[in-house]
Formats: sequence, C-alpha cells, structure tokens
Amino acid sequence: MTATYKVTVALDFANLADAKTLVSQLNPEYCNLKVGKELFTTTGPAFIEYLHNKNFKVFLDLKFHDIPTTVKKACEAASQLGVWMLNVHASGGSHMLEAALEGTSRAKQPPLLIAVTVLTSMDQKTLEEVGVSRKIEDQVLRLAKLTEQSGLQGIVCSAKDLDFLKNQFNPSFLFVTPGIRTAGDVANDQVRTMTPLEAIKAGSNHLVIGRPITQSKDPSKTLEKIYLEINQD
Repeated sequence: MTATYKVTVALDFANLADAKTLVSQLNPEYCNLKVGKELFTTTGPAFIEYLHNKNFKVFLDLKFHDIPTTVKKACEAASQLGVWMLNVHASGGSHMLEAALEGTSRAKQPPLLIAVTVLTSMDQKTLEEVGVSRKIEDQVLRLAKLTEQSGLQGIVCSAKDLDFLKNQFNPSFLFVTPGIRTAGDVANDQVRTMTPLEAIKAGSNHLVIGRPITQSKDPSKTLEKIYLEINQD
C-alpha cells in the first residue's frame, strides 16, 4: 500500500491572531502543524491544546539543547502536552539524546523524538565559523548516526542530504525535511532547498513547509495542491 503523505505546515507567526487565522484555512486531513520557539513563547501550552481541539497533530519544534538533565525534564514536560513530534539538537551528544528519549518515554503516548543535524540555513562557511572543519555532508552523517545509535526515531535534515543518507539507515528511521520550496519560490533564509515532490522522491517522510503556504494568497488551495502533488500515483 502506498503511503499517504501529509504536509507539516510551519506556523511561523509572532502572534496568536495571525496563527489562528491561518489555521482556520487549513484542513487537518492534508496537514499537521509545526509550532516553533517564537509562537510557543508567545502562546504557551494553551495554543497546543487549541490545535489538538481542531484535530491537528502538532510537531513542537523547540530544538532543545542543554545539559542532559535539563533536556530530559523539558522533553518530559513537552510530551505531557500530547504533541505528535518533538525535537532536540543532535550536537548535544549521546548522553543528552538518551536523556531526551527517557523524558519522552514517561508520557502515556510518547511523541516521536527526532534530532536536528545541521540547520538548513547553514552553509560550509557557517559551519567552519563554529569550529567544524569537516564537510557539511560528513557532519550531517555523523550526527544522524549518533541520533540512530541513541535510539531516537529520526532526524531533521535538508532534503538535499537524502541522496547520501537514505540508504545508510534502518527503513523505519524518519527523515523530516524543512527548506521545502515550491517551484518559483524564493529561498528566503534557507540555503539548501528542494521542491515537495523532489523531496518525497528523494525519501523524505515528512515535509515541513512554511512561507510557500502561510504567505500564499490562498493557503487552503496551495496546501491542497501540494498534498495532491506529493500523493499522486
């Protein structure tokens, strides 16, 4: 049976009113929703509950990165919100990753726990600025392997990385890809981008799409178009 792919729409808004306006135009049959640092800081857990009441599954994108005990407690608290997916930074190391997994396991229904490898906004020069001399591809692979070995369910990575990553991991390992742009879109602050269908064909399990939908003249129609595109026979 062919998998059905839902889009994960990034709610990158600064205030609750704008976020709710966009959510009212989206169909939970076609998408899940991603809530990041800015919106969660503004709205808190109440907004997660609001989205659940609208039948949306929520990816809480807070990218925890701290000492293991702090990350464990943060992941445990986030898991109690009933979110579908949660993430941390793989560069926190194995002890932190394992602590994060322990934190999520305490929930009645643990969320998927994935790790960020190299941010899609980073290029080789930026990586070198923070003291990493190896190529981006090597760093992504190193952190992805660390994530799998630590027991997490998948990674966040650029869709451009799937070509060399996909066949090196267990088939159940998930690849969540931001930086998705429809044909003709500008890349904005994303450096390594790919179209929705290209990313699915490359092996992405979950597409994270923000501005191409949220800044569209008709978000509902744009979402439906992308959903139909990635689920075509």
